Amino acid sequence: MTRFRPYFRYLRAVRGPIILAIACGLLYGAATGAGLPLLVKYVFPRIFAPGDAPVPFLQVALVAAYIPLIFALRALSGYLNGYFTQFAGVRVLEAIRLDYFKKLQVLPLSFVQGKQTGDLMSRGLSDTQQLQFTLTLLANDGIKQPATLISALAAVGYLAFTTQGVWLALVCLAAVPLTVFPVRFVGRKVIKRAAQVQSQLGGVSSHFSENLAAAREVRAFGLEERETSRFAAACRALITSQMKIVKYSQALTPAIEVISAAGIAVTLVYAYRSGLKLETFIALITALYSSYEPVKKLGALNNELKRGTAALDRLEFVLNEPVLISDPAQAAVVARLRGEITFSAVSFAYQADAPVLQDVSVKIPAGTVCALVGPSGAGKSTFANLVPRFYETASGTVAIDGIDVRAMRLGDLRRNIALVSQDPVLFNDTILENLRLGRADATRAEVEQAARDAFAHDFIVNLEGGMGYDTIVGERGGRLSGGQKQRVALARAFLRNAPVLILDEATSALDSDSEASIQRALKQLVVGKTVLIIAHRFSTIRDASKIIVFDHGRIAGVGSHAELYAGNALYRSLYDRQSNGGGLDRST
Repeated sequence: MTRFRPYFRYLRAVRGPIILAIACGLLYGAATGAGLPLLVKYVFPRIFAPGDAPVPFLQVALVAAYIPLIFALRALSGYLNGYFTQFAGVRVLEAIRLDYFKKLQVLPLSFVQGKQTGDLMSRGLSDTQQLQFTLTLLANDGIKQPATLISALAAVGYLAFTTQGVWLALVCLAAVPLTVFPVRFVGRKVIKRAAQVQSQLGGVSSHFSENLAAAREVRAFGLEERETSRFAAACRALITSQMKIVKYSQALTPAIEVISAAGIAVTLVYAYRSGLKLETFIALITALYSSYEPVKKLGALNNELKRGTAALDRLEFVLNEPVLISDPAQAAVVARLRGEITFSAVSFAYQADAPVLQDVSVKIPAGTVCALVGPSGAGKSTFANLVPRFYETASGTVAIDGIDVRAMRLGDLRRNIALVSQDPVLFNDTILENLRLGRADATRAEVEQAARDAFAHDFIVNLEGGMGYDTIVGERGGRLSGGQKQRVALARAFLRNAPVLILDEATSALDSDSEASIQRALKQLVVGKTVLIIAHRFSTIRDASKIIVFDHGRIAGVGSHAELYAGNALYRSLYDRQSNGGGLDRST
């Protein structure tokens, strides 16, 4: 119970329904635990008591009315308890999922990219569902079943004590504490398996996610049977773990029932030797049965608490992850930046023992078109990603216009930066709304002009279906070709009109004709802006006024193409390697 106490704050927003659920649960418990035994003890004997005089019909009718009254009260209170609990539960689920999703939005990219997508999804969907079920079950049976148990035990004690004294009461109640032992035993077994099941469920989700993301590769390489076998193996492992939980959970009820039966048998023997009347004995047995039933349900609740604990552990792995990149307490006032970028003794590593950038210092004046070149893994993309503060430097500072990026609000910083990646992501929305991601307040005319600048307008208005800018692009833009997606992403950058532009091979997915058109458009786009071009192909750096060469996380050279080609062996070898294969002009 203590483990879940911090999360009871989610119940504050639904305190009204929770209070009603608790009140109904207490009423249900009283009607079940005490109402039925007292019905047997005091109502039935009035009708079936021995005697020559018949019982008046009106009295029989009034006594009989007590039966549906008790059951109606029990049914109504049970229904309302369940309804209000479920109402609160779905609101709690919404709040937990929202907090989880919010946390993912502010965690560093290194955290998100270092985890399996399917596993993160499973934590946000399956684990939150399990936690919601646990919390609502706790709010429901955590009130209703103890109330039923207490009422039933009170009825047992009252009936036994008033009939035969304290010894009969002790005999009747002696077996109840014994039911705790199977509950504790099963609880220990379940907690060991619950975390394993939640983790394996995340693994199954990861298989799903990975397979769907690689649908083309699966078919191209004939991996259908391999993928099916892998998924089947993951499902079998999950089922094995789930059945182990079922094995122990299902053993709980029979164990408690055997103990209960033994207790009832002892009570029967003692009642016989004490000369107990039949109606009193039946009332006692009814009360005893009413006390064992909530014990079984409390045992099941204990098992659910173990599962909820396992789900909570997986959620807290994300919820308790420290937010390393956030707005400063006293942020610098930033409007539109000029775009002068300065790296001062910057080092960075994704893992402590594997530095990606080491003691990098360079100044890129505002309005410079700067290409970042070097072998794969040399640190080009990491260098660019530190500018919008996607990652935090291990040491040193990154500044724009002399202001440390850590001194700016993230919103202010990133509003001054436009990014076009090699593999642009479009959301499952209209082309219009995907373009407005660049600037939410843009008018329709401004959006269309940005599309024209990126040579995207013509293909947009001629899309199949005739919806034009209102065409839904599908998940990750799946209804558009690679070149079309790239031009939409470029149009987004035109619309943003930020002073700093990061291009990660922004024309790589275009055919030669489209690339030539985009290169002409980029000449207009980069005017007055600081541009970082992450160059994997040297044909993209022809307009760069400055080139930075990276090698093993260090800057190996800075200058123009002519300067570097003449004086930097690494740059010359990289350039010649592509030039020989692609016919590049060495005077570029």
